[in-house]
Amino acid sequence: MNKLNFLQPDKNNLYTYLYTGIILVSLSIFIVFLNSFFSKDLTSFLPGTISFLLPLILGFVGLHLIRIEYSGIKFLDVVNKNINTNSFNAFLSLLIVFVVIKSLPPLLSWFILDASIAGDSKDVCTGTGACWTYIKIWFNRFMYGMYPNAEQWRINLSFIALAFLGTIGFFATEKFKKYLTLYYVVVYPIIAFFFIFFFISGGPIFFDFSYGIIAAVLSIIIGFFIPPKFKMYYFIIVPITLYILLKYVFFYEELIELGKLEALEWVETGAWGGLSLTFIVSFFCLIFCFPIGLFLSLGRRSDFPIIKYISIGMIEFWRGVPLITVLFMSSVMFPMFLPEDMFIDKLVRVIIAISLFEAAYVAEVIRGGLQALPRGQYDAAKSLGMGYWKMHILVILPQALKLVIPGIANTFLALVKDTPLIFVVGLLEIVGMLNLAKTNPEWLGFAMEGYVFASVLFFIICYAMSKYSYNLEQKYKTER
Repeated sequence: MNKLNFLQPDKNNLYTYLYTGIILVSLSIFIVFLNSFFSKDLTSFLPGTISFLLPLILGFVGLHLIRIEYSGIKFLDVVNKNINTNSFNAFLSLLIVFVVIKSLPPLLSWFILDASIAGDSKDVCTGTGACWTYIKIWFNRFMYGMYPNAEQWRINLSFIALAFLGTIGFFATEKFKKYLTLYYVVVYPIIAFFFIFFFISGGPIFFDFSYGIIAAVLSIIIGFFIPPKFKMYYFIIVPITLYILLKYVFFYEELIELGKLEALEWVETGAWGGLSLTFIVSFFCLIFCFPIGLFLSLGRRSDFPIIKYISIGMIEFWRGVPLITVLFMSSVMFPMFLPEDMFIDKLVRVIIAISLFEAAYVAEVIRGGLQALPRGQYDAAKSLGMGYWKMHILVILPQALKLVIPGIANTFLALVKDTPLIFVVGLLEIVGMLNLAKTNPEWLGFAMEGYVFASVLFFIICYAMSKYSYNLEQKYKTER
């Protein structure tokens, strides 16, 4: 066999280099694995520094040999393409692999092997691992906050209804698909907000909402039998009439007072909390900030000076103020400007404040997409006789929004991670409940488990949103 030259290999001995490289990389990983998991040091006979660096040197040389030429082996070609493109990349990749292997034993020990999950008190948490019993006992509070246990079905039912209303578009016929944008941008947010807020709150505030729901359902059912030429007047007059009859004639509230109907228990928004509140705030801020930001971006590019400068003022005002200051203003200062007999719930104020704050950032992201479109798109739309709104709805916005899907997703992810700041107004979402739980005298010293639990949940939420945005990006990707 010819003498091996690592820098200028003989092509006739290609597989000799390839197999040698595989053996060296495998040996280096095996040495680190034994040392990390079984405390067996195969290089202990060598001096300290050499013993420490030997796996890294062996792995680096092995990756160099594997990288010499196209191997035809699928796995090795994927390695060369992604983590072994050059010497620096190989060294960095190998170092990361070693760090991961070194970190696995203590992590597995803390998370699983030495962890405690049985029992219903902290007395079972005597080991050195995580005390998942703490999460199990406080799980209900982490999910629902201080919401009454007997009424938590209302939150679950509200989320199911919210998901159901959101999937209506998948079942829409061709006749109604042209109205889907109007439904998701205008109708769905309003219906979802009022349903969630009034149903979860319950009590007297639910009555008015229930009147509206019953009136709307009855109007739709009766509307199928109304001639088309009368439907415009019908859907304006009949629902209002039915609402008035339900409220002032049929005396729904009196039936409840007489015990003939069972009322929903009143639960103030201060008792809402946990992950459910995180979902509520994030969801409604997302669906409200997008249309607001869309109109602000269009207004900033408007040819009308008043609309343009009002939009610029709104955007720069909200971008120039920290979110925590906005929440403080909505909680403390804003009620001072309201009439004495007027009250707006603090959760509603929070949703409005965060929606306006995030809308400013969404507006700038969308404006970037509008500026990226060539002028020819506007001229082509105008040449077809399209007006301003028709041009933007059918031609401009679909292309602009497609270009800025990553930016919009990034803004939405930032919004979700900003929800813990609502503790300023006394609302305790999941991080707020964790901070409350860790101050409990019976569970002092177990904050780490709570924060790990919250971080996993936030990672799942953010990763799911990121993957969804990536799929949308790939779905609407076009060659330019």
